[in-house]
Order: sequence, then C-alpha cells, then structure tokens
Amino acid sequence: MKDYGLENRRFVIGGVAIVIVVIYILRLFTLQIMSDDYKKNADSNAFLKKIEYPSRGIITDRNGKLMVYNQPAYDIMVVMNEARNRLDTMEFCRTLNITKDDFIKRMADIKNRSKNPGYSRFTQQMFMSQLSERDFSIFQEKMFRFPGFYVQRRSIRQYQYPYAAHVLGDVAEVSPADIEEDSYYQPGDYIGKLGVERKYEQQLRGEKGMQILLRDAHGRIQGRYQEGKLDRRPIPGKNLTLGIDLNLQALGERLMEGKIGSIVAIEPSTGEVLCMVSSPTYDPRMMVGRKRSKNHLTLSRNVWKPLLNRSIMGQYPPGSTFKTTQALTYLSEGVFSPSTQIGCRGGFYHRGLHVGCHGHSSPLSLVPAISTSCNGYFCWGLYYMMGNRKKYKNVQTAMDTWRDYMVSMGFGYRLGVDLPGEKRGLIPNAAFYDKAYRGSWNGLTIISISIGQGEVNATPLQIANLGATIANRGYYYVPHVVRKVQDSALDTAYTRKHFTMADHKAYEYVVQGMRASVLGGTCRALGKYDFAICGKTGTAQNRGHDHSVFMGFAPMDSPRIAVAVYVENGGWGADYGVPIGGLIMEQYIKGRLSEASMKLADEFQRKHIAYGSTDR
Repeated sequence: MKDYGLENRRFVIGGVAIVIVVIYILRLFTLQIMSDDYKKNADSNAFLKKIEYPSRGIITDRNGKLMVYNQPAYDIMVVMNEARNRLDTMEFCRTLNITKDDFIKRMADIKNRSKNPGYSRFTQQMFMSQLSERDFSIFQEKMFRFPGFYVQRRSIRQYQYPYAAHVLGDVAEVSPADIEEDSYYQPGDYIGKLGVERKYEQQLRGEKGMQILLRDAHGRIQGRYQEGKLDRRPIPGKNLTLGIDLNLQALGERLMEGKIGSIVAIEPSTGEVLCMVSSPTYDPRMMVGRKRSKNHLTLSRNVWKPLLNRSIMGQYPPGSTFKTTQALTYLSEGVFSPSTQIGCRGGFYHRGLHVGCHGHSSPLSLVPAISTSCNGYFCWGLYYMMGNRKKYKNVQTAMDTWRDYMVSMGFGYRLGVDLPGEKRGLIPNAAFYDKAYRGSWNGLTIISISIGQGEVNATPLQIANLGATIANRGYYYVPHVVRKVQDSALDTAYTRKHFTMADHKAYEYVVQGMRASVLGGTCRALGKYDFAICGKTGTAQNRGHDHSVFMGFAPMDSPRIAVAVYVENGGWGADYGVPIGGLIMEQYIKGRLSEASMKLADEFQRKHIAYGSTDR
C-alpha cells in the first residue's frame, strides 16, 4: 500500500530546497549584477578619484571694471570607508580647532541621507569648507595622521566693491533640492543663490575635472593612474560683462541712502540696464565666507527688507508717469486728437464723483496736459473711452482693449529681465472688474486707473521700460543686466524689438509733452541741463506720505538713457524723483557731475526719510 504521507513530505522538502536555491541565485545576481558596492569598494581601495573644480567666471561692468572675482579656498573632505576606527579624534579636533561634539555632528550629518542625498561611504564627502590659509597649513602638516581625510582646493567669490548686491547676487553651498534637481552637484558644492550668480549659474560654473590617483594596499597615493591618460581637466566658467555702469550704480546707491525705493536706468537702443538700485541695500561682501549664514539671517530679519530687490519685486502705483500710456491709447484709439481741448476746473467732476487736480490753465490739449500733469484731462479720456458704444460693444470690450494697450507697453506681465524673482505688477481686465462688482461697473467706477492709481501696479523696472519705449518712439528691448557672455551670443530674447499697439505719431506728441514738462511744467528743475531731457513726474497716493516718482529720458532726439526713480514717502515727484533722475542722467551722459551737481548729490545723500538701519 502506497504511503501518501511520505510522498507529501518529499514534495515539501524538495520545494524548500528549490526555494533556497532560488534565493541564493537571486542574492548572487543582486550582488554581482545589480549592485556595484563591491566594485566601489575595490575601486576605492585602488583609486582615489579627486574632483578638480573649475574657476568660476568673473564679472565686469560695461567699461571692464572688475566687480566679481575668485580667491583660493580649501575644504576638508572625508571618505567614510577609510576613516572608520582609525582616527585620533581628539588630535583631529585640536588641529581644526573644533569640539568633539562638532566632529560627531558633522559626521552624522554626512551620513544623514535626508540632508545629504548623494552620500556614499566610498566617495569624498564635505567635512568642513572654506579653511583659511593658516588653518589649511596646520592641517596639511598633520594630514598623514588622519586617514580618510583629504584637502580639496577650490575658489570662493570675492566682490570688489560694496555696490550692486541685488544685481550680482551671491554664491553658497548647494541644498538637497539643488542636488536633486541637477546631477552636476554633490554635497559641499557651491551654486549661485541670487541675482546674476543664480540666473547665469550654468555659464559661470564651468565643468568639473577629475584626477584618478593610484593607491597601494595601505591607501598611500602612488601617482596618477595610467600617467593621467584618463584624467579630465576642468573647464573654466564663462566671464560675464554687465550692462551696469559701476560709477552710475555707485552714485545711485549714494543718492538713495536713508530712503526706501529704487532707481532703474536703461539704454533705450539695446535694453541694457545701466544701473539698478534698490534701497535699503547691503554690501555684497557680507555674503562671502563662513559668516555668510549669520549675515544672511541678520538681513532677512531686518524689518526694512534689504534683501528685497525693489526694482523688480516692488509693486507700486505708477502715479502720473502712467498718464503717458493713457495719452498714447487715447490718440491711437481716436478718443482725443492732439488738439482736443478739455476743461479742468480743479479736477474731474461728474455725477457726484470728484478727482482733484492742482491749479493750471484751462482748457488744455494733450501736450500741456502732460506738461502740467492734469488729472481732469486723463480722467475724461478714460470715461469717454469706456462709454463709447459706437466703437466698443460694451464696457467690457472697451476695458479689454485698454488692457491690451497696457500689456503691449510692458505692463501686467513680467518683462523677462535676466534676474530671478521678477514680479508682474497688475493691469486689471474686464473679468477682474466683473468679479469685483458683479458685472455692474462703468468708467466712473474705475476712473482712478487713468492716473496710475487704483488697481494698477507696476515695478520700477516697468516704469523705466516705459521711458525707454517712449524714447524709441514705440518699441523696446527686454531689459537685461548682462551685456555679453564670453564666447556666446546673447539670448535672442534680449535682441528682439517689441512694438506696442500705439501709433508712432502718438509717441511724438507724448515726447513733446514730456519735453514741455521740463521747459516749464512739473519737471522744470531739469531745464538747467545743457542736454534736452524729457520727463514726467508722478505723485503716487499712499495711506501715509505720498511716493515721489519720476520717469524720463535724454537726450530727446538721440536717447542714451531712460530713468525711473521711485522714493517711498518722498512726497511730490519734483521733491525727490526729479532731482535724483537729473543727477543720474548727467552722470551717464557727461561722465561726471558738475560742481553744482556734486553739491546737490551730497545734499540728497544726507536727506534721509527715517526708516531705521539699512544694515549696511
């Protein structure tokens, strides 16, 4: 009789044996094919792959003045697989002047994959960065006593002048997010964090090289593997030439001391940014070396936000500088002709709504309306445009037409400047007001946008770009701070003309109005210069003291510079904006300030609108 129990046990034992064999096969496959741990271990015993860092590209101003350069620095690297159980920890800590707790924490952070996602015990990891020459010399003498630790030479950034911090940005150690985003980086590497250093990181950083060094059984370096045939030399980063004029930048920062706001100057014929001042500011040299983190924390906690680049991040009502966009729209859309006379008896009055205005002659046409900055004229223009049912089906159609003109002039969206963090400002459209007023609104409801108030917001860069567009009589180039990248063509985004919707003839009338403003209107203080300036003041209403705004360009017929000045709580446009704008234009066009202008610059440098320390 057949024993079925014995037969079943044979199947069970056979099955177990098969499972064990399969497990062993899978394990061998994993170790030999899928895993490179043993290969790494063997390679780490025989070779030391030493990264050679490229020198980062230098940065100069438009006239060749060196602004950013490199200086040697030394990092302590560790291969964890070699450092285990063979280190005199106390002697090591004394040599680097750190505590044992510091040592334990640093080693733990290296192994922490959440902080160091690229960790491998077979490759060099950053232990300590940016040693001084003195500390490096002491460590190098004793390095033979610390197996697994190596010195890596690289360079750190140095900033030649205390200017243009927001433009230049800074360089710091990579974050885990940076490493995850780009495989080029490993823990301890440096990356541009702000400004040009961030935007042009890939051009500035260059390409890493590598030396493959041969080691004996005791880990001692025996020389280059295959006499260096497999080594890879580092490729230096590309140098940048900025459009910034360092002397102009320095003057702008001096004039804005003790004030909150911005100065932006653009070369209309190229879109190159000649200066970009954001105040309060800080010395870019604060963001270098091992004190960077502490200084950055101090600046970030400052209530006046010196880290904020107000030139591209500040979103303000443009005030009466915006009236030039309205003039261009009204002329192009046939709302007014250049000779249309509009009465202004102290402002705009209609159906119980009043928008005040200062005293001037009345009635007046477009050129004197710009010259005197008449609120009534521009309010009536918007009211007529929004109510014109012969041309526009409804107020929504009229509103979206108006909005399209503003967008074509560079408002409402990011211009695309080559700096990170640019804000878009705000240009409302019909849907915006339909939502706000449930579809029940008209020209009176939104009348304040005609004079650059209400819902309209713009950055100082956008206001300066408006000046450049008027100077060019109808087109602009996307503003950019980098003029040239070594051995590379500039991105075509910065070399294309952007034409607005407004008629070319309309620009000629606006230019006449801005010139009339200098000859006898709100910008008359600029009439003293021996070159023809066109300007427009702005006084942007604020809950506290009004903001002082100026937008202009010069010379009138062959423009070399367009300027926007925005001083928070500075009062009338003529109080701060006009004189500061004039000094900026004189410095650039003449190459220096006259004696009288130097005294005026000193006076404005001392004029502080109290807000506390700039932490400069």
